[in-house]
Amino acid sequence: MANRNDPYRNCRFLLEIDGITQAGFSEATIPDTSQDPIEYREGNEPPTVRKIPGLIKYGNLTLKWGITDSMDLYEWRKQVEQGQMGDARRNIAVIILDEEGNNKARWEFGEAWPTKYDAPDLNAKGTDIAIETLEIAHEGMQRVS
Repeated sequence: MANRNDPYRNCRFLLEIDGITQAGFSEATIPDTSQDPIEYREGNEPPTVRKIPGLIKYGNLTLKWGITDSMDLYEWRKQVEQGQMGDARRNIAVIILDEEGNNKARWEFGEAWPTKYDAPDLNAKGTDIAIETLEIAHEGMQRVS
């Protein structure tokens, strides 16, 4: 009988952010990576266009969490607003856990910094959790496991 590898669930994950400790996040949207082709042709070539790889682009990482007393992520965004980019750039890892809580899949993001902070929307008639959102730009992403 063949070994069966079930896929990992998207509800068990951790984040590591240099210098920031925060217990949990309700969502982490791992961005895409893309590379637009550049069309190129020299005058002595057949009448077809070659496709050459262009610049690599990375989408932003988005984090969502229920608001608590912790101000760490908001203060991180304030560093950027105050022009303290040398202190603001961090390395981040998003890690998927298996059913036993073991690290399985890991994406690492380098030179990351928050580009957008979104405070929770409040509603006196609701019972939802107040959610904060942080959008994070970075200069490279790779899956390392």
